[in-house]
Amino acid sequence: MLRVGLIGYGYWGPNLVRNFAEASGAEVAAISDLQPDRLAKVKSRYPAIKTTTDYHDLVNDDSIDAIAIVTPVSTHFALARQALEAGKHVFVEKPLAESSAHAAWLVQQAKERQKVLMVDHTFVYTSAVQKIRELVAGNHLGKIYYYDSVRVNLGLFQHDVNVLWDLAVHDLAIIDYVFGGLAPTAVSATGMSHVPGQPENIAYLTLFFPENLIAHIHVNWLAPVKIRRTLVGGSKKMIVYDDLEPSEKVKVYDKGITVGNSLEKVYRMLIHYRAGDMWAPQLEMNEALQQEVAQFIQCIEHGRQPIADGEAGLRVVRILEAAAQSLARQGSLINLEARRMAA
Repeated sequence: MLRVGLIGYGYWGPNLVRNFAEASGAEVAAISDLQPDRLAKVKSRYPAIKTTTDYHDLVNDDSIDAIAIVTPVSTHFALARQALEAGKHVFVEKPLAESSAHAAWLVQQAKERQKVLMVDHTFVYTSAVQKIRELVAGNHLGKIYYYDSVRVNLGLFQHDVNVLWDLAVHDLAIIDYVFGGLAPTAVSATGMSHVPGQPENIAYLTLFFPENLIAHIHVNWLAPVKIRRTLVGGSKKMIVYDDLEPSEKVKVYDKGITVGNSLEKVYRMLIHYRAGDMWAPQLEMNEALQQEVAQFIQCIEHGRQPIADGEAGLRVVRILEAAAQSLARQGSLINLEARRMAA
């Protein structure tokens, strides 16, 4: 039985505790949080779980096998480092760390100590995103032209990271998974803060890939409505993925264009429009976090690496880091290939 200690019982912590408590092969041994009122809620719902305001009690407990970190991004590296050095497997809320140097250190330490390091890239465990990956990998969409996403809502405002590190990280994880780790060559980001002294609450991120593939991500904490909609366009078919749809989250459209060969001038090039059927693949209705927790447990039991491993987390952080640099330069293009070679 895998004994898990959880640090942080704020917004996301209760969801993680519930899934670990209900998972086969694991139990939540202890929870740490700085706020006693949160720990009181733990005691009322899970009286058998130990609680403490000092996370060292979890890290130094030899009976605890794994640590789940559900705290602000600025604390991820220090907590994960201490957990790994104490011989624990580590599950970290997204993003993995606030710098690629810190993320790379965690990846290397987990590898040397033969511990599972997993990042909470929840969306890659949804049946919708897994279906999209299947369609892309099976060439059902043809050559991929673009990934276009809108991820907006009113709040939750974060104080230690901007909206890219909070919301865009989901799309970066999806892109990394769906496109099989295909790395962008360059990024550009623009954004603005409308709260004095606080990080950007609205941003636009563009990623450039080889072979004319482009991705655009719009994230916003100041929208009057919640939208979670993604378009993936290919030469054969196109996908609309709406995470807020109760049932048909993924719709595949047999729509697109073909460019005819013509001897006429370029401005009279023949473009033909194709409009075929739409179909919605059947998706499993399992909770993504449940699948994620189950894989974390299985990887520890069998010595395997999860989909959202430390390497995936590092790739996402590298893009976020470059986006922050572009944001500070009002959208200047940042060459990722040059940064990778320098690293």
